[in-house]
Amino acid sequence: MSSAYTADQIQVLEGLAPVRKRPGMYIGSTDSRGLHHLIWEVVDNSIDEAMAGYASEIKIILQKDGGCSVEDDGRGIPVETHKTTGKSALETVLTVLHAGGKFGGEDSGYKVSGGLHGVGVSVVNALSSKIVAEVFRDGKHYSQEFRDGGKPIGSLKTIGSSKKTGTKITFYPDPVIFKEGIEFKLEKVLTRLRQQAYLTKGIRIAILDERVGKRYKFYFEGGIKSYIANLNQNRERLTDVFYVEKENQDALVEVALQYTNAFSEEVFSFANNIHTIDGGTHLTGFRTALTREINSYARKTGLLKDNETNLTAEDVREGLTAIISVKVKDPQFEGQTKGKLGNAEVQSAVNSIFGAAFENYLEERPAAAKAIVGKCALAARARIAARAARDTVLRKGALEGSNLPGKLADCSSRKPEESELYIVEGDSAGGSAKQGRDRHTQAILPLRGKILNVEQARLDRMLANNEIKNLILAFGTSIGETFDVKKLRYHRIVIMTDADVDGSHIRTLLLTLFYRHFRSLVDGGFVYIAVPPLYKIAKGKQVWYAYTEEEKFEILKRENLAVAEISENNEEETETEEDSEETKETKKKSVGGVKIQRYKGLGEMNPEQLWETTMDPARRIQLRVVIEDAEKANQVFETLMGPDVPPRRKFIQTHAKNVVNLDI
Repeated sequence: MSSAYTADQIQVLEGLAPVRKRPGMYIGSTDSRGLHHLIWEVVDNSIDEAMAGYASEIKIILQKDGGCSVEDDGRGIPVETHKTTGKSALETVLTVLHAGGKFGGEDSGYKVSGGLHGVGVSVVNALSSKIVAEVFRDGKHYSQEFRDGGKPIGSLKTIGSSKKTGTKITFYPDPVIFKEGIEFKLEKVLTRLRQQAYLTKGIRIAILDERVGKRYKFYFEGGIKSYIANLNQNRERLTDVFYVEKENQDALVEVALQYTNAFSEEVFSFANNIHTIDGGTHLTGFRTALTREINSYARKTGLLKDNETNLTAEDVREGLTAIISVKVKDPQFEGQTKGKLGNAEVQSAVNSIFGAAFENYLEERPAAAKAIVGKCALAARARIAARAARDTVLRKGALEGSNLPGKLADCSSRKPEESELYIVEGDSAGGSAKQGRDRHTQAILPLRGKILNVEQARLDRMLANNEIKNLILAFGTSIGETFDVKKLRYHRIVIMTDADVDGSHIRTLLLTLFYRHFRSLVDGGFVYIAVPPLYKIAKGKQVWYAYTEEEKFEILKRENLAVAEISENNEEETETEEDSEETKETKKKSVGGVKIQRYKGLGEMNPEQLWETTMDPARRIQLRVVIEDAEKANQVFETLMGPDVPPRRKFIQTHAKNVVNLDI
């Protein structure tokens, strides 16, 4: 093997080739998230036109043929010849990375923009099998087509005359790049565009899904004030909505907030309409000012006594719903997907603008201020009680000679990266799992009954629940302010419950716990859901397992197993009130020598069956828990697990017909 390293081995990727070579660097991934990022890149350009005051309407069409078109009524991308490239400005924008109208400061086409840090529509072109770009300006209609990752098909053409202005981009994602599929999800598109409509006051956004024939329109005159009202529509509100919008030399700052009776916080931050999911300097400035002003008011009015310690940042965030939106001339994002804002000057801008306005709000609305301080003080007392309870839990474990719960059947491996924890419903399933597992890498923790609904409980009450205490000890991460993901003992935590209503309820309770108090475990990809089979099909010594109703019939048809003899009437025996639990668990139906068993619970499987169907890494099916949309996830948890019954009843009535294999 030659060890020569010469200039001949240096590759130079020209044009859009780097994007196709490493698409994840530009759009984050090539799964569903990356696919939809193509829409966001094109829409962001139209939003920038709206923020600059040149566009008022954006139309998005999800086409029957798999394409997506985005049209605005802005100025239209320039079409004259670019002096550097010698091509039209339109072709330059679509084929050259880092080409656009947002890099020239005060002399550019935009004062602020969301697309500055990214590489925008050129990346969409690179990752599409076809793009048609249309421009309406100067009384004319122009068009140019690109194929196979950005290759121009001819030059810019004048189609005809037009009285309107704007840009229309129609693109078709390349299935070579997006191997997991190129079908856009309407719900994901609606969620993102609704958010953009809230963030840009006065913009009208219309969506047409030609695939299902549905139309949607978004327009919110109140902007982020309306956003807050929407987020809190199912919560008990303690105050009215606070709102401030002000500009200084560094940024345009817009903040809206409201306190509710919830135990968690819901805060979203945006920079130039880009959702900064990892926060940044604008969020830091907001939190610093919020804590300072509430403590200052509480001291000044005597609501916080001299012998009491200041409220912490954690205390003042309980029950808070807030939107922080900044517009910055030169945004410095960390990461290509713009997850975190890094501009240092923005922190002081938000701190001073929001701080001064919130101080006035507290002074002018004493009733609201008293409710806020009261809520925060209650959170502080709960935090102190929770710390004492947490220390007691951990100290008791240490005094008993182990930090692990007694019910835990631990694995022998001490390497977190290869260790798995199965959270199992009940002692019966726990017994089978303990016998059938791989003792080296798989640990089993049986739950006794249902854990506490943490959506309606603070941390101090949670820590009085034995099952939750056992989970915390097993994870090894602690909880609350002392949580440390680096101490996680298992890098795969698997929720394994029965395929019935009780099992679904327990799984939802556990997911609520993870979402509210162990969010970084979900974000880190450590949480999974086991998928046990619904049916065992046997003929003689041959056995097949079916994980869905459809798969059962596929197996019967594929193996030619007396399909004609099986019907809805004689497929399985019906359980009766007189049947014992053992009879119900083991009842089978034999048709033409074929035995079909419907598993009602994991405990019905013997250890060998549980291993080969649900726990064997080579054959099992497990679903990783991910949060694609934090706002939507938060609303679902509040609806399903919150104290208000009407929203939950409406949710159930709306989605009941979509439930499959519901056992009641």
